[in-house]
Amino acid sequence: MKTGDQHLYGLLAEFATPEALLRATQKAYAEGFRAMDAYSPFPVHGLDDALGVRRTRLPRLILGGGLTGAFTGFAMQYISCVLHYPLNVGGRPLNSWPSFIPVTFEMTILFSVFTAVFGMLALNNLPLPYHPLFAVPEFKRASQDRFFLCIEGRDAHFDAAKTRTFLTSLGVAGIYEVAK
Repeated sequence: MKTGDQHLYGLLAEFATPEALLRATQKAYAEGFRAMDAYSPFPVHGLDDALGVRRTRLPRLILGGGLTGAFTGFAMQYISCVLHYPLNVGGRPLNSWPSFIPVTFEMTILFSVFTAVFGMLALNNLPLPYHPLFAVPEFKRASQDRFFLCIEGRDAHFDAAKTRTFLTSLGVAGIYEVAK
């Protein structure tokens, strides 16, 4: 980023069709831009690959939460039935694991769900009450009928003038400066 670009969050390019957005994103990635994001009113097939989005680690976190829940549920019952209150009812063993299955299952689901919700919020940096793109009036149409590509000023290849020229060559409907 050049010194004169310090006030910019980035440049926002507007496209009329999802195909144009996808082509522009592929060209921007090929040009070397990495700090960029695309906004669309509906999912565009291939856009994640064009942006270079990596797989999330959320499934592994959920698995860890589920295993923690299963261990916690089983341990709570084992400790209470075997260690704290050892009652011999009907000659069954104190560690009667089949009777522990329902609570263990429910604790697995509970911990998995909480991990999924809070992990998703944390990994997506949510809640995000303000974003610099919200100040661009045209960005309101991103949820209706327009497609946007934002190349951020923190990108190593970002130079306001050169990036604007590059975006103009992609056949944009408009280019907007996004202030920090």
